Amino acid sequence: MKKFLKDILKIIVKGAIFIYCKIVHRVKIEGTENIPKEGSIIFCGNHRTFLDPPLMEVTAKRECRFLAKESLYKNPFLAFLGWIFEAIPVKRDSKDVTAIKVSLKTLKKGDCIALFPEGTRNGLAKGEKVKDGAAFFAIRTGAKVIPVGISGETKAFLKVIIRYGKPIEYGQYKNAEDEKQALETVTEDIMTKIMELTK
Repeated sequence: MKKFLKDILKIIVKGAIFIYCKIVHRVKIEGTENIPKEGSIIFCGNHRTFLDPPLMEVTAKRECRFLAKESLYKNPFLAFLGWIFEAIPVKRDSKDVTAIKVSLKTLKKGDCIALFPEGTRNGLAKGEKVKDGAAFFAIRTGAKVIPVGISGETKAFLKVIIRYGKPIEYGQYKNAEDEKQALETVTEDIMTKIMELTK
């Protein structure tokens, strides 16, 4: 019964967020035909505002678990959204073994996760080093990566565009002799494809 009620609540919350995004941010959605209906997927997007995670949640057409920094759970509303969407809390600036294990398990089940390689809002603009988590998960599990570009205005009632790119596979790097170099190469490729979708 508890799961049933949670599922109903999730439908209501997703509907409310979708309506909010369409009315307040005039969201235009492109490329959802690129999203496979089955199989594990890693959604990777650029990170501009607080709107990005819920926007991806309600437009991706697949259930996905976001990797969210643990500090967000101090906010009751964000903690509620994290519970509804079964987000995976991550301790920032550390190799969170629990978060890694949960993410790997989710992907190996054929489900989806979502994350922002920038690691924080406007990470590229701030000069932050792009995180290699998406590359690690893609290489380790063989999950396809869907790059997601979010562009447009950040103020209310001005159009926002979210574009889903074609799935990318990085299985060829699984047995690379230089694992560090493989992670860097895949991370750079993912981020390049994300940014191409923002233009």
